Amino acid sequence: MEKTPSTDPVWLDSEYNNRALVPEHAEHFKRWAESSAQTRQSSRPLLDVSYGHGPGETLDIFPAPRKAGAPLAPVMLFIHGGYWRSLDKSDHSFIAPAFTKHGACVVVPNYALCPAVTIPDIVMQMVHALAWTFRHIAAHGGDPHRISVAGHSAGGHLAAMMLACEWQRVGDDLPEALVKNALSISGLYDLEPVRLTPFVQSSLKLTPAQVKKASPALLPAPLLREGRGQLYAAAGGDESSEFLRHNRLIQQAWGSEVVPVCEALPGLNHFSIVEALAQPGHRLHLLARELLAV
Repeated sequence: MEKTPSTDPVWLDSEYNNRALVPEHAEHFKRWAESSAQTRQSSRPLLDVSYGHGPGETLDIFPAPRKAGAPLAPVMLFIHGGYWRSLDKSDHSFIAPAFTKHGACVVVPNYALCPAVTIPDIVMQMVHALAWTFRHIAAHGGDPHRISVAGHSAGGHLAAMMLACEWQRVGDDLPEALVKNALSISGLYDLEPVRLTPFVQSSLKLTPAQVKKASPALLPAPLLREGRGQLYAAAGGDESSEFLRHNRLIQQAWGSEVVPVCEALPGLNHFSIVEALAQPGHRLHLLARELLAV
């Protein structure tokens, strides 16, 4: 597997600080928030549904339009990014309409943010969010046996972790292949260079033990079961060399059967790639729909 080219703190900051790399990042955040507010007003989502009892353990459900007697809809659970320390599900409602109009049910969970919690804590929050989704989504028109996970940046890391989860150790009622497949967008798969990156150290407080426990590239590849268990990996072609390296890394670690798609999408940076997910006809949007089979 490729190794981090350098452990120099200044270089790591220059590679991993996406807000510094994309000076117009605030415009993206503003656009997301405004579009998301409009989405919540124009659709009929179920907001702030509790999937647990801890801080941040709520999710929003965007049901697909469905006629009486129609089959249950495939489910896309989207996990937001923000380096495990910022942003919110409410910033990402805008993603839902591009998929609900094609017959998918979209679930957007929140999680507690570092430094109040650790990254392994957040991984377990997402495990609980998915277990809740499996147990309850049919009541909202979603098919619990067709759940795909998508995530961006830190959410891309979490999406990969969900694909690798051993679900029957979480609950006897959960199937081994609870997550059908995953789309990881600009994900981080080896947390060791993140642990050494100065600008996030004080909030993430990563330890070597946590790196080993919560780095997808250091975990066994998910088992392929009846066509389930595949990860599609994508990053923006204009992202830093480290994010492009991570994108390649997960395919190297898990193999091309488990990660058959590993692409750098031209003209996209770390933030515009999120908008591409919701853009009809864009390669990233089509990859997500391919996983959902809608």
